[in-house]
Amino acid sequence: MPDMLDTPENIGNWLRERNITSVRVEGTNLEGAFIGKNVSPRKLESGLTSGFAFADVAFGLDLGNVPQFGFAMPSWRGDLPDILLHLDPSTIVEWAPGRAAVLGDFRDKEGQPLPACPRNTLRRLTDRLDGLGYRAKVAIEIEATVFEESIQEARRKNYQDLTPLGGAAGSAYHLAKSKDWDDYMSAVARRLDELGIEWEAWNDEAAAGQIELNLAPADPVTVADSWARTRQVMREVAFGLGHCVTFMAKPTAGYGQASHVNVSLEQDGQNVFYEESGPSKVMTHFLGGVMATLPGATSFALPQITSYRRLVDLDGPPTTVTWGIANKSAAVRAVTGHPKYSRLEYRTPGADANIYLVLAAVLAGGLAGLEGKIDPPAPFEQMAWCLPPGTARIPDSISKAAAALEADELLAGVLGRDLVDYWLGTRRWEWLQFHTTGGDPDADLTTWESNRYFELP
Repeated sequence: MPDMLDTPENIGNWLRERNITSVRVEGTNLEGAFIGKNVSPRKLESGLTSGFAFADVAFGLDLGNVPQFGFAMPSWRGDLPDILLHLDPSTIVEWAPGRAAVLGDFRDKEGQPLPACPRNTLRRLTDRLDGLGYRAKVAIEIEATVFEESIQEARRKNYQDLTPLGGAAGSAYHLAKSKDWDDYMSAVARRLDELGIEWEAWNDEAAAGQIELNLAPADPVTVADSWARTRQVMREVAFGLGHCVTFMAKPTAGYGQASHVNVSLEQDGQNVFYEESGPSKVMTHFLGGVMATLPGATSFALPQITSYRRLVDLDGPPTTVTWGIANKSAAVRAVTGHPKYSRLEYRTPGADANIYLVLAAVLAGGLAGLEGKIDPPAPFEQMAWCLPPGTARIPDSISKAAAALEADELLAGVLGRDLVDYWLGTRRWEWLQFHTTGGDPDADLTTWESNRYFELP
């Protein structure tokens, strides 16, 4: 990211030095879709203080482009006021020759942070952790499936019967992939390097055409910004090569797609989750809050109808409210015993989750645990799938997860009731749309879901 972009004059100079003729101002809505508009350099400079107006439907349309009704956020809906994207100059990059891009947060017309803005929420909770003396460090694993067909061809086929890029075989880590698969991921990696987005690894994942890309650890907002831009890069590269890519939680009958989140806390540069004998007291209390809020947080981790199709015992995703040390069958895996790598891996989120909101929910649970000194349940030491006796299951539908979130006063108390209530309205709207506009609750993966979720969020 460029330095010294702290004044409109410096930003103007930066644009002129690079012959920038248009700037894409970017944000993320509740669904996790990357949204924005392109403005001239002159318009960008004039809006640096006032922000850029967006119709509030940016947060009020569902993924089928239908206005959502039946709920509202008292402070900013009702008379359809504009909301304003205020830019974060530290995120400006030269996206392509002649075009820059810069991320921002949404605020209301009085300049107050919009409670429904995912980036605002994550920043607020990161700051609250800072206030306790902790610096959160997170990393994201992105999974996606790439198909040989162009996006236009995929649309003509209603996203059905597509051909996985790299061959029909799907098995994690195989290097025997065809050149087109390698060409795609190599091009993605080059673009990330050009944009200054730090990545660590990519590899073949479980299903045919599926890849996993790991972003480097950093502070939560930086990593969430990188997540949003990386998915944009993966789409643009796919389009450029005549392919298409999807982040649906389960785009085919094969394996689903996750978005695991890794979290640790530092103090004075030291990992305070580490203790030689196992979880530190800080990790234990953070984990206690995360486990107490895990059922409610599932609504953010598994946001769509299709998200819940992944929850099949023995298929990989966690199905029970469990944690364990090095236990990948549990919902939360504690990695302990190493001063650098001790962390919690939150394994519930699907590839379709809004990572700003998932990270906010995890930090909110952790904050509640630290402030309330909450102890977690006993670690689960065996396979956590297939309903071990006495073990609660993760909510397995969008409506059950919404009910769990509505009942979770602990999570709402930290995240903010305005955000939680508005989110619940959107999830119940999604359930209603599925059941009234063509979805079939008794069928396997439906074309309704493919048409709605293949390209967005």
